[in-house]
Amino acid sequence: MKNFAARFALVASCALMTAVPASAKVLQCVPFAREVSGIDIRGNANTWWGQAAGRYDRGSTPQVGAVMAFKATARMRVGHVAMVSRIVSDREVLLTHANWSTRGGIERDVRAVDVSPAGDWSQVRVWYAANHDLGTSVNPVSGFIYAHGSRSVEPAVAEPAMPTVTIATNAPVHVTGGVAVN
Repeated sequence: MKNFAARFALVASCALMTAVPASAKVLQCVPFAREVSGIDIRGNANTWWGQAAGRYDRGSTPQVGAVMAFKATARMRVGHVAMVSRIVSDREVLLTHANWSTRGGIERDVRAVDVSPAGDWSQVRVWYAANHDLGTSVNPVSGFIYAHGSRSVEPAVAEPAMPTVTIATNAPVHVTGGVAVN
C-alpha cells in the first residue's frame, strides 16, 4: 500500500505541474493506469483482462489499487481501464483514470456504480463531467486486476529462524531499582 500511495502521489503531482507542448499526444487511459496501479500490462485496454491471466490475480470484487477492465463496445472500441481509488459501498467505488470525460484529461475519485442485475460488477455507469452526473451508458466490465497479486514475481521466501542462544558470562551485573545495568 505504501508503494501505491507514493506512486499515486508522484503521478498526481506530475500531472498538475507538467506543461504539455502543443505537439504532445493525448494522455490515454492505459499508460496512466499502468503508472498509478503498478500493473505492468501494455496494449489496448480491451486486452488487459486476457493479458492479466496467469500474471495477476483477477476477480469481480473491487479493491483499492485494482484496475477495473472495461470491455470494448461500439463507443469504446479499445475498451478502457481505470484504477479503483476508494470503495464507497458494495455497489459504488471511486475511480481515478484518464481520457474519459475530457480527451486526454485526468479525473480523480469519480463515481462508478455497479448496475449489473446480479451485483457482480459486470456492468457499470461512470461519472461523466459533461452531465455533472453518471453517464447515460451502461459499460460492460470484465472485472478487476489486482496489482498486489502479481504472479510474475517469485513469492518471497521466509528467512530460516535462528536458534535461540544463551550466553553465560562471569561479568558482574549491577541491579538498580530492579533493572540490570551494565
